[in-house]
Amino acid sequence: MNVKVLSKPGNRWLIGLVVGATAITGGIVFYGISQYGMVSQKPAPVETAPPVKKVTALGRLEPEAEVIKLSAPLALDGDRIAQLLVKQGDNVKAGQVVGILDSRDKLQDALSQAQEQVKMAQAKLAQVKAGAKTGEIFAQKATIERLQAQLQSDRVAQEEAIARLEAQWLGDRTAQEATIRRLEAQLNNAQAEDQRYQQLYKEGAESRSLFDSKRLALETAQQQLNEAKAVLSRINTTASKQIREAKVALQRINVTGVKQIKEANATLDKIAEVRPVDVQAAQAEVDNAFSAVKRAQTDLEQAYIKAPTAGRILKIHTRVGEKISESGIADLAQTEQMVAVAEVYQSDISKVKTGQKAVVKGQGFNGELQGSVSLIGLQVNRQNVFSNQPGENLDKRVIEVKIRLTPEDSKRVAGLTNLQVQTAIEL
Repeated sequence: MNVKVLSKPGNRWLIGLVVGATAITGGIVFYGISQYGMVSQKPAPVETAPPVKKVTALGRLEPEAEVIKLSAPLALDGDRIAQLLVKQGDNVKAGQVVGILDSRDKLQDALSQAQEQVKMAQAKLAQVKAGAKTGEIFAQKATIERLQAQLQSDRVAQEEAIARLEAQWLGDRTAQEATIRRLEAQLNNAQAEDQRYQQLYKEGAESRSLFDSKRLALETAQQQLNEAKAVLSRINTTASKQIREAKVALQRINVTGVKQIKEANATLDKIAEVRPVDVQAAQAEVDNAFSAVKRAQTDLEQAYIKAPTAGRILKIHTRVGEKISESGIADLAQTEQMVAVAEVYQSDISKVKTGQKAVVKGQGFNGELQGSVSLIGLQVNRQNVFSNQPGENLDKRVIEVKIRLTPEDSKRVAGLTNLQVQTAIEL
């Protein structure tokens, strides 16, 4: 093999320099391996990000007590607004009437009718407690007195009729008995004459014709006596019957009159009596009437839309003549204390604590608003406030954090409810 030898001095110097450097490097590597078993290499320095000092988030302004939608009760849905007593921006007191429904007049008439029913029920109760009217009692007493007087009059008249019948009977009987006694005397005389003339006729001292005349006189006297006794018997029978019938009539007058008086007295007691059951029934009617009044008053109150708390009218949703919309009549809020509701990303919420200072900026006011975290929400929701930047994620998950503004800054933005703001919470 042929070997070409370099003869130039420059090349020889360069070759020597390379050989020497290789020898030095090999020595260092050998020394390192012998001492540590590996080649020691120092890692390159890593750059670290600066610590996060703020959590920023979009948000909105709203009253701390939230917005109340004033509306009518469900029972009055469909009514129209007859009067609207406030306008946007007005401050109202608790209980102040802000609107009146068109059903008010109808409900007012119902209340008036219910109140009249109460008066009628009360009057009936008073009448029941007082019993019958004085005039009715006096009239019934007069009826009783009239019946008593009538009974007394009928009784006296009948007793007088009985007395007249008895007196007439006595007179007729006495006269007839006298007639009978006279006829008996005549009969005795005729019998004596008949016996004497019969003896004289037998002795022949008197004629047959005179004897017959005396016998005829005897028979005539006997017949007259019998007739007189028959008349006396007829007088007794007739008078006794008449008197008995008169006494029966008197008894009937007594029974009927007493019965009528008793019935009249019972009617008087019934008129004047105040029964507890009647009082209870009348009282129940009064109670029912009062209940109807209370219901009518409640219904009428519902026709007046009142502010439940003091606050400011933020917006009017329903005008006069319109039906109440789903948004109610108006929005009411207490704007004296405002808050910024920041929608903090769920990845940053662990860094936020109550009491942390915060700064709020927005296009509706100049400068910055100062506040502090007062409430951290407990629910993860979809983001509602957006920056409208191209490529923005519209489906982020956020948690609402309320930042309570200072009193001075609350006054500055009291009229800017729902204004979009940018918040920065200091960590």
